[in-house]
Amino acid sequence: MSIRLVILGILNQQPLHGYEIKQIIEEYMGDWTDIKFGSIYFALSKLAESGHIEVIEENRTGKRPAKTVYQITASGKEEFLRLLKKAWCEHKQVIFPFDMAVFFIKYLSKAEAFQYLQQRIEKVTQQLNFLNDHKKEHRQNPYIPKEAIAIIDHSYYHLEAELHWLQDLLKNIDDYL
Repeated sequence: MSIRLVILGILNQQPLHGYEIKQIIEEYMGDWTDIKFGSIYFALSKLAESGHIEVIEENRTGKRPAKTVYQITASGKEEFLRLLKKAWCEHKQVIFPFDMAVFFIKYLSKAEAFQYLQQRIEKVTQQLNFLNDHKKEHRQNPYIPKEAIAIIDHSYYHLEAELHWLQDLLKNIDDYL
């Protein structure tokens, strides 16, 4: 996920300071992005250097750091659209580190392999239950965009497919040992 795309997209809606951007990312995107707090300020700095955003206000209260309010520029809007269109067209193969463990499953005893698969099935089931509850919460919140619910569904369906795959692997464990 391009942090530049996210920040430009958020600033395309309204001018904000870094902490507000962080709050939006955490509240609406926290379940499906891995954007770290520190990387937001680094990206803001780089976007300002490149002229894609600009500082429109700096407020300082006491000894606290200044709150810098940013807005997107015309070139930032063009860059946002370029990154957005690129994200729509880009498809990267997803690599699952767990697949390496499956490749070497024959080096485990049947009891170990069975135990590890059961643990993974339990974990995926817990994640599915969490996402299901989370989606219900989001649907009740009128401030959560419908797109966020669609993204939760995307994660849910991927996990659901993994659960079926794991259950099949467990059922046919003798074929792999």
